[in-house]
Amino acid sequence: MIVDLDNVCAASIPDIERFLCWAQAAHREDDLELSIRVVDEREGAELNWMYRQKEGPTNVLSFSCDVPEGVPCRLLGDLVICAPVVEREALEQGKPQEAHWAHLVIHGVLHLRGFDHVEEAEAEEMEAIEIKILQDLGYPNPYELLETSRP
Repeated sequence: MIVDLDNVCAASIPDIERFLCWAQAAHREDDLELSIRVVDEREGAELNWMYRQKEGPTNVLSFSCDVPEGVPCRLLGDLVICAPVVEREALEQGKPQEAHWAHLVIHGVLHLRGFDHVEEAEAEEMEAIEIKILQDLGYPNPYELLETSRP
């Protein structure tokens, strides 16, 4: 897999090798390309409103590559990650920053692969896959951390 990383905010982020590792763990096809854009809260909020009609920035947005059937395309899609939201959530949830970055990249790539969490059964399936991938990479279950960090 090829990962194109574009950091357009002033935040310190993990290195490209970490992003590549996380993306490959979530999707093992070698010949695909993934674009990741790391943004600030302003751009994150604009994109969240434009594509989801939701106010404020969100942690990760996934944009799949829609091409007509039969047209060869190596692009898996695009992820937009809002660095200030990632940092804030990790702090609020008592998670290591790197573990939260890993979770959001994996979560986003799974969306690009067609997984979703709208319905309860879908959410359970997607979370189980995320947990397994993260544990294989040496990261804790992100959902247990969420539960233990709540007041």
